[in-house]
Amino acid sequence: MEFEPTTEQQMIVGSIRRFVDQECLPHEETVERDDAVPAHVAERIRRAAIDNGFYAANMPAELGGAGLDSVSLTLFERELGRTSFALQALVHRPSNILRACTDEQAQWYLYPTIRGERMDCLAMTEPGAGSDLRGMGTTAVRHGDDYVINGTKHFISHADMADYTILFAATGEDDDPRRGRRKRISVFLVDHDTPGVDVHPGYRPVSHRGYHNSVIHFDDCRVPASQVLGEPDQGMELAGTWLSASRLTVGAQCVGRARRAHELAVEWAASREQFGQPIGRFQGTGFKLADMATDIDAAEMLCLRAAWLHDQGRLTDADAAKAKLFASEMLARVTDECIQVYGGMGLMDSLPLERLWRDARIERIWDGTSEIQRHIIARDLLRAHGA
Repeated sequence: MEFEPTTEQQMIVGSIRRFVDQECLPHEETVERDDAVPAHVAERIRRAAIDNGFYAANMPAELGGAGLDSVSLTLFERELGRTSFALQALVHRPSNILRACTDEQAQWYLYPTIRGERMDCLAMTEPGAGSDLRGMGTTAVRHGDDYVINGTKHFISHADMADYTILFAATGEDDDPRRGRRKRISVFLVDHDTPGVDVHPGYRPVSHRGYHNSVIHFDDCRVPASQVLGEPDQGMELAGTWLSASRLTVGAQCVGRARRAHELAVEWAASREQFGQPIGRFQGTGFKLADMATDIDAAEMLCLRAAWLHDQGRLTDADAAKAKLFASEMLARVTDECIQVYGGMGLMDSLPLERLWRDARIERIWDGTSEIQRHIIARDLLRAHGA
């Protein structure tokens, strides 16, 4: 594994950093205050992302995406992570699971989404089933050439902006000798203008203002069997194939946010004087800065290692889990300590620190909680011993 970014990767990092500085950072206070991205700002950022070749950066070039390898994409996500989630999300990266589209599905869903003509959202979580995906209550029952879908999904990110949902639903049950009856899960492509689909505003969180979650109700929603993504009843396998890399995205963005917070804390510690000298010279502050720098570098190395393994076709669920677990928990520690370095000023909304601190909390929950990541890692360790 090479530790020095290639010339091309350095150019990508420089370009996306300038984009974030020019197109995103100036609008953070407005988004934070209004809990919304102004329509003209959203369109400007989206159009600039397309014009600069940043849109659909996670998709292969042969499909019309930017074609970044996993290491380059991780560096790209790190830089995007420096800004408000509501703003960087406008540089849309479609769900990787769309790469499972058939030719006909690709024409209606995959390619238009890559071009920025349509937008997807992913619906797994339910009020009664979060980490336990097989416990979901949303069902899709076969009726002739159609499936009839009933149920509710919640915490669905940017469903209010999406044109269609990538929906996970139960399509049957099997007897498992060890675990009892287990639901079979299938994945569906469901247009939001389909009768029986109702997208409602979700809950108001304390973090990621301007980036909204929604509740989606399905009431006798009928979709043709041709809109099954992948094979029927193989939704969990499909998720395992395409979605583990999303944990690298979370990890990389956590690194970007932590670096931004740390830079602010270092500047403050170098300029803020108490007792006749900069506070960074006091061990109580200087050691905090040193520990944070070490934590951030360690998280970045875990993310880049996982990305490199992904490029080699060797990424395991445990590798992705380690990167997501450590980086998300690192971000919580770093933002908290940065506020401690600033003192009371760190909690004032004139600085981005209190937002970075609040936003950090969700990272240990979505894309699999820290407990789920630890379970994945432990299971991998024990499997080698037959346990």
